[in-house]
Amino acid sequence: MTFFRSVMVIARLTFAEAVRRRIVVATALCGLAFLVLFAIGFHFIVRNLGHEALADRLKRTAILTFFTLAGLYATNFLTIMTAVLLPIDTLSGEIASGVMQTIASKPVRRSAILLGKWLAFCVVIAGYLALLAGGVLTIVWLRAGVTLPDLHIGLPLMLLEAIVLLTLSVSGGARFSTVTNGIVAFGLYGLAFLGGWVEQIGTFAGNETARTIGTIASLVMPSESMWQLAAHHFQPPLVRGLGVGPFQYGAVPTPAMVWWTIGYVAVVLAIGVRKFATRAL
Repeated sequence: MTFFRSVMVIARLTFAEAVRRRIVVATALCGLAFLVLFAIGFHFIVRNLGHEALADRLKRTAILTFFTLAGLYATNFLTIMTAVLLPIDTLSGEIASGVMQTIASKPVRRSAILLGKWLAFCVVIAGYLALLAGGVLTIVWLRAGVTLPDLHIGLPLMLLEAIVLLTLSVSGGARFSTVTNGIVAFGLYGLAFLGGWVEQIGTFAGNETARTIGTIASLVMPSESMWQLAAHHFQPPLVRGLGVGPFQYGAVPTPAMVWWTIGYVAVVLAIGVRKFATRAL
């Protein structure tokens, strides 16, 4: 069996196991519940704007864009949490239970096992993001006729952020126990979240030290930078020009940060492959 075919087989088995354990179904149902709640809330928001009879088109666009971005921000958070929790015990749990000894005893390279599992979870996360983000955007378009610009740029950036956390969770399972793996993944996400806000506050306040600290935190864990860049692209130029609001960022990540994040995923995944190859089962 070739290496590529081994990866595909492991990916298929991992996805089938997620379906069997009803992980995919539970994820989809929770996503649909979120969309129902968002649809109800957004309906009353739009109806209230209609009653207010706002003549200022820019103001109305800014309000609707804000609530759409709020829905995407919630989508982003839910996707990140799912990306961490979905594979958190896929390696460490199977090693502890002895299942991995059976899988690894077959003529399949350990690197193929890890990459196959990572690929399967990437597919699940991509589907989950498509369900939530697509649902939010469809609801906004049907109810208010509003579409966000540069979706072809922003949505892949959100997926890349989720893949960063997913890769950390998968690779961490090759080295740590399940609990430790979760603590590390969520701790790094917290570092990125706090660092991102420190950088923005430092930019608005003109504090170069705070901005530098935030930049360093973003390099250590670049996940939050991807959301900031996605939110920047999602906003219409007129709304972006206002320069105010929770989704307006003074220090917008550059395209170089995207390449840094892609390299970050590759390095973390390579480290996970190496650790798993040498770990005693």
